[in-house]
Amino acid sequence: MSVSEFDRLVVTPRRTEYVRPPSTRPLGGAEERPTAPPRDENSAARSPSLALIMMLATLGVVAYAAFLLNPANRGDALPYVMVITAETVLVVQALLAMWTVLSSGYDPRDFAFHHAKDRLFDLPEIIRDGAEDDPPRWRLYLHDRPVTVDVFVTTYGEDLGTVERTVRAALAVRGAHRTWVLDDGRSDDVRDLAARLGARYLRRLSSNGAKAGNVNYALSIAKGDYFVILDADFVARPELLVETLPFFVRDDVAFVQTPQTYGNLDSLISRGAGYMQAVFYRYVQPGRNRFNAAFCVGTNVVFRRTAIDDVGGMCTDSKSEDVWTSLHLHERGWRSVYIPTTLAVGDTPETVEAYTKQQLRWATGGFEILLRHNPLSPRRRLTLDQRLQYTVTATHYLSGIAPLVLLMVPPLQIYLGLTPMNLTISWSTWLLYYAGFYVMQIAIAFFTLGSFRWEVLMLASVSFPIYTRALWNAATGKEQAWHVTGRKGAATSPFAFMVPQVLCFAFLLVTSLVGAWAERDDGMPSLALAWNVTNTAILGAFVVTAAREARRTARTARESRRGRRARPARRPATAPALTPGGAA
Repeated sequence: MSVSEFDRLVVTPRRTEYVRPPSTRPLGGAEERPTAPPRDENSAARSPSLALIMMLATLGVVAYAAFLLNPANRGDALPYVMVITAETVLVVQALLAMWTVLSSGYDPRDFAFHHAKDRLFDLPEIIRDGAEDDPPRWRLYLHDRPVTVDVFVTTYGEDLGTVERTVRAALAVRGAHRTWVLDDGRSDDVRDLAARLGARYLRRLSSNGAKAGNVNYALSIAKGDYFVILDADFVARPELLVETLPFFVRDDVAFVQTPQTYGNLDSLISRGAGYMQAVFYRYVQPGRNRFNAAFCVGTNVVFRRTAIDDVGGMCTDSKSEDVWTSLHLHERGWRSVYIPTTLAVGDTPETVEAYTKQQLRWATGGFEILLRHNPLSPRRRLTLDQRLQYTVTATHYLSGIAPLVLLMVPPLQIYLGLTPMNLTISWSTWLLYYAGFYVMQIAIAFFTLGSFRWEVLMLASVSFPIYTRALWNAATGKEQAWHVTGRKGAATSPFAFMVPQVLCFAFLLVTSLVGAWAERDDGMPSLALAWNVTNTAILGAFVVTAAREARRTARTARESRRGRRARPARRPATAPALTPGGAA
């Protein structure tokens, strides 16, 4: 007989580090085979190999910067200034990122955490209540006092099957809690689903404040000591509260954030978007822990209710409510904790439309911090480390605009003969210094991701229109419509969201043909032509990816129309909704 959760709680050490248990026979069952120890989530961050790669990469960055700034290597003013501007952004971001990554071996689980985790459940009480086989009924304790927890599942038009998986998983989380479905999509189907599964249901009369407003509305009704936020596409694991709640034994901890791990890496867009986040969640966020600068990412997070009350609720002034709320909490002296343990699995954007809208929202929020709440301002009540970390966050998406500047440099040489560097410099000399920076960045990617992911290179190179628009939105105060990953709607061609990329691809393709014709008699193509052809290939790969997506979208739309014509009429919903005046 397999070991139950209660048996495991009794016969195995209740702590995070793995200790191989001795052979036992749980309550008359067959002997349980010891499982292999899980991989240490911080082992790679503490690896001497990582430190060596980072040191070599830093030396490469310094050498490349010295090469670019050497007056003897300067070319024409316009392209030279363009290259220096773009590369300065990339170099500074790389140096600060490497500094943070080198701090990622820090483990926030101390004695207080393990002691609190060991006393999280009252075993005699579980036996007395007859709840051995019902972990969601086990009362949670901190400081030997019972605590209450609310689990919020926020939804805004996601597919019903997606919402159901998430709600079922939320209900099954170990430890007594109340599960709430916060439905800003105002769907009767979601209301009926919540009633059928036994979750509480909330529906607002307006959508003010987007997701942050949705959570604040729920906090006006739910009164738990702690609350969890889960996006509708993130399926929680049963140990979510067991691995996070013990951190709150320290009274200054405001929230515990866990990574966004994705289970739908089955397309170029989803893989590229997912892998782009992998280094951040595996290395950057753990590194920010050391500086008390890890920030909330909007889902898979547990908050202390009193901390959120202290800052007046979730920030509703930005669509990036997660980062802004974290910043306000840190300014008030609260601490944050990040653990790189996967406790929920969700969906990353699968389409060009979803990726564009997600990145636009995130980048706009970052630029808003830079322009409206500069972390370096002396008015900010932050430590020096926190100021630097939030400055990196606020300027991160400038590195996504830098490729736009670099894309325009080769055409300046091909059409106008303007070169960024001295023409007497040989290919080999240029590549030597260039490799010192970019090849070492690829080496870091190999170490942190296990291999070089060309999907990441593609998305990073073609996202400049998104980030440029985000910077404009933040500078002008333009309101950004809310969009959630996984929301279903009318099929839209991906080309509707990538007009600048298509135009840029056409321009670079023509430029490559012009350059190839102009150099047809040369023995070796110029650096500008090779650079331009490479950029054209990357943008071309994105266009091809979009074309394939457009075909799939059209095929799915046709099948959906046929399915709707064959589907019988739906019965009207009758389950009640929880509103300010009553409860389901």
